[in-house]
Amino acid sequence: MMADRDVGLIPVVASTEEMRPVVGIITDRDIVVRIIAKREDPHAMRARDCMTADVLTVTPETSLDECVARMEQRQVRRVVVVDDEGRCTGILAQADLARLIPREETGELVRDVSQPDRSED
Repeated sequence: MMADRDVGLIPVVASTEEMRPVVGIITDRDIVVRIIAKREDPHAMRARDCMTADVLTVTPETSLDECVARMEQRQVRRVVVVDDEGRCTGILAQADLARLIPREETGELVRDVSQPDRSED
């Protein structure tokens, strides 16, 4: 699916007919780190075997400032956009925000998302 659509993230949904609820996401990195690097057989694996279940979601009405704040707080580069019923309507990526927000804010977002979490030190 990723190759066909030239994307690096696929939302995992409970039902493809209804596109809800979002139960996780799989990134190209998830596949490499959780399957390939561990020498698992990708043909024997299922989405649940490598997906990230704790997905950050926003609604179409969420402000860009709030999206940036949530991404920085959770240190994620992508958020899933869902409607009021939890159906996936899109993906908002750090690269999308870079085209929409001022340059200095983009630098802050990249820095804050990429910074190691020091809360456990």
